[in-house]
Amino acid sequence: MGEPRDPIRVEQRDGGVALLTFDDPERRNAMTEAMGTALSAAVEQLAVDPALRVVVLTGAGHAFSAGGDLGMIEAKAEAGRAAPGDPARATQRDSMLDFYRLFLAVRELPCPTLAALNGAAIGAGLAVALACDLRIASREARLGLNFSRLGIHPGMGSSWTLPRLVGPAHAADLLFTGRIVSGEEAERLGMVNRAVDPEAVLPEALAWAEQIAACAPIAVRGTKRALAQSLDASLEDQLAFEAQEQALCYESVDLAEGLAAARARRAPHFEGN
Repeated sequence: MGEPRDPIRVEQRDGGVALLTFDDPERRNAMTEAMGTALSAAVEQLAVDPALRVVVLTGAGHAFSAGGDLGMIEAKAEAGRAAPGDPARATQRDSMLDFYRLFLAVRELPCPTLAALNGAAIGAGLAVALACDLRIASREARLGLNFSRLGIHPGMGSSWTLPRLVGPAHAADLLFTGRIVSGEEAERLGMVNRAVDPEAVLPEALAWAEQIAACAPIAVRGTKRALAQSLDASLEDQLAFEAQEQALCYESVDLAEGLAAARARRAPHFEGN
């Protein structure tokens, strides 16, 4: 037998775009601890790459991810019934927090992240996509946070990310019922930015990533930080942040290039400095 396949495949593409693929199609890219560990390690390496401009996350086969590993959930449920209450409950809680953080490492990337939902994204699988900055889905994809249908509370940050994307009313509907929606409905709700034909998901995701990567990296990374902090910031705090980031950009070669390109009516070529 050969070496076991790494559950995360990393491909460096031209222009500072990295493609990360959940690579366990036989199990529909179920969220296992091994996959989370591999994703966290890949993110850690990518995060320190100054040439990185965009990360695209997708799934091998016909699914983005069918969700949490049922075997892991069953094992934890058996342990919970066998030893209810504290301190065993605290151990379960801490274990789940560690598990969440492996996959939510995608939020630590300093550049924009784009989830390409090539197929089903269910439960924890969808939660990881919601943790990305942008989402594109197949019109035919089945998307849902089915936690309540399994008998478990929503996890992986989904009760935080979902209402910020679709609003509290739609979030309540989706989380209380655990219902599955198509990519088209997800686009109408605001859960995904775009819904496209199945065969177009990855090509359009990569083309979108290239559009972002063509912009000035210092400005784009600063914008990502600005959007993240704006959820809890006052207008005055946000104005101060924007002014500080613009002051940083005034020092950059990229701004000089952007202005020169605008005057010459040509496309700019940004180096990230």
